[in-house]
Amino acid sequence: MATKLKTKLKSAVLATALLGLPIVATAQIGFGVTIAPPVPRYEPVPPPRAGWVWAPGYWNWVNGQYAWRQGYWLQARPGYRWVGGAWEPRGSRWYWAPGHWVR
Repeated sequence: MATKLKTKLKSAVLATALLGLPIVATAQIGFGVTIAPPVPRYEPVPPPRAGWVWAPGYWNWVNGQYAWRQGYWLQARPGYRWVGGAWEPRGSRWYWAPGHWVR
């Protein structure tokens, strides 16, 4: 009886651990695009807003083609600055480096 309970407990622990795997794995996956992104569109930067940072627009890869993502406001983080995302060439492919906060 104790052996069956241990086996079930081990199975439950393993199943719970495996459920988190796809989430972690998908966060690490990147893909390259063989088509260079278009020139960024001109967007006028709105006047500054206290406590907010403007994130400029960028070309996003959606359903096999580029789609423009308009700029947007991010809540400021004291002691940090926002570095916008950018497409980076590596060999014959382009990879998206997402925007991030830097201390």
